[in-house]
Amino acid sequence: MPDSKKKESSNEFATYSEGSSYRRLKCERFTVEGFSRAPVMTFWRIPEYKMGFDLGWQPWEFMGVPRWFLSHAHMDHVLALPAYVARRRMMLMEPPTIYLPEQKVAELRQFLGAFCRLEQSVLPCELIGVRPGDEIELSRELVVSVHKTHHRVPSVGYIVWERRKKLKPEYLELSGEQIRDLNLAGVEISYEIRFPRFAYLGDSSPRGLDENPDMYKAEVLVAEMTHVSATGDDLNQSSGHMSVDDYVERREKFENKTIIASHFSVRYSQRDIERFVKQKLPDMLDGRLVLF
Repeated sequence: MPDSKKKESSNEFATYSEGSSYRRLKCERFTVEGFSRAPVMTFWRIPEYKMGFDLGWQPWEFMGVPRWFLSHAHMDHVLALPAYVARRRMMLMEPPTIYLPEQKVAELRQFLGAFCRLEQSVLPCELIGVRPGDEIELSRELVVSVHKTHHRVPSVGYIVWERRKKLKPEYLELSGEQIRDLNLAGVEISYEIRFPRFAYLGDSSPRGLDENPDMYKAEVLVAEMTHVSATGDDLNQSSGHMSVDDYVERREKFENKTIIASHFSVRYSQRDIERFVKQKLPDMLDGRLVLF
């Protein structure tokens, strides 16, 4: 692990009470915090949006996040769920809401039930199954869409959209009173526009990106890069992962302002990761690629 001492930059490490570290990147509109290493742990938070993605670990200060979006049910993505729910209950917080692939809701409920029996307690939370094509309205401004990805188990990715209402062109010249009267009469005078602010791929083969082109357009994309070398079975994509070569082949598709690559295999040290990636992408996708 890199040095966890806090650095004076927008791309830094933070330390939490359990003694591990996670990465923090200040973007234009929000902050991305988290860490991912296969098959150890994956956890992400956007504090400004009050949401998190995957719960392979749960820093104490992440406990206040009321909703989490799980990409799939592998251990390194869900193992901290019981601790997170228990901590919120202990601190008298409202039960959290957990979104996950609908095929795994019953099994995850059994998983939590086992901990309830072990502790002779309860773990109150709402588990909501999602499927590709679903949309989750969080507020007037934010909506989350669910997208099919390709992993060894049922999996999904998510896009967080900012949406705004704009007045239709034919009503632009009207006065405030006229617009008010049309509203009261039930006339639809505005239309919605959306901006993809954040995309989370989770674990997936490259098809997860290619079949969801809006992920390439999101302001910030968090995607996996499990394999960074071309040795042994690192090139085997049947397990539902991506390699640095997949980024090279798709470099012209990335319209994102920031691309966070993560979920590197434990086969590689941090130094190896940086060396292998910079060999293939010396410009780091015009400086937009960040390695977590």
